[in-house]
Amino acid sequence: MDYKVPKHVAIIMDGNGRWAQKRGLKRTKGHQRGADVLKEISEYVYDKGIDVLSVFAFSTENWKRDKEEVDYLMDLFLKAFKKNFDSIKKKGVKVVFSGVKNKLSDKVLKAMEKMTLETKDNKNGIFNICLNYGGQDEIVEASKKICNDVKENKINISDINSKMFNKYMFNDLPPIDLMIRTSGEYRISNFMLWQMAYAELYFTDVLWPDFNKEELDKAIKSFNNRDRRFGAVKK
Repeated sequence: MDYKVPKHVAIIMDGNGRWAQKRGLKRTKGHQRGADVLKEISEYVYDKGIDVLSVFAFSTENWKRDKEEVDYLMDLFLKAFKKNFDSIKKKGVKVVFSGVKNKLSDKVLKAMEKMTLETKDNKNGIFNICLNYGGQDEIVEASKKICNDVKENKINISDINSKMFNKYMFNDLPPIDLMIRTSGEYRISNFMLWQMAYAELYFTDVLWPDFNKEELDKAIKSFNNRDRRFGAVKK
């Protein structure tokens, strides 16, 4: 069997709070450790030949959490952006963000803009950070943009197809090949629903702060053992 590396890997980084609680620590310590793991993994994936990495950093539903935890996460994003940015930039990776901007602070928005602008011409991969993101919201927002362009006679209804629709998403990314979720939960939690149409799903009991390069290799090995037919029947 030929070894195939998925072009687009998406990760739901789950289990930070539980990792901390199991150790008698505050949930925020788990998020801090999780940010360190993300730095390690985000550097490793491009060495493996993966073109696109999408990570679920913060969902639109996460605002329901305790204010102290939310405030800590927002501050952690700023620190992680600064800490991870240089290494990602040196690798020639383009950083993009998916999600809505409402509720995000000016500091977070400015940091996002800086990372986007300074890497916009990079060609060695794409790092898609889903922040204040919801998969259904993304499809709704894309539909609104399409309706507006039809109304303004920029496009015809007959021209709309899946390829065109993809260009109206937060970012025009290739379909997800492999979706990884840590911590033993078996759901996709409103994450990149459009892009995940034919993704191979990989669930592991490993909590995100314990995830490492070896665990990523296990997920890719599992991907290689899948029979991807995309609705067809192999002869």
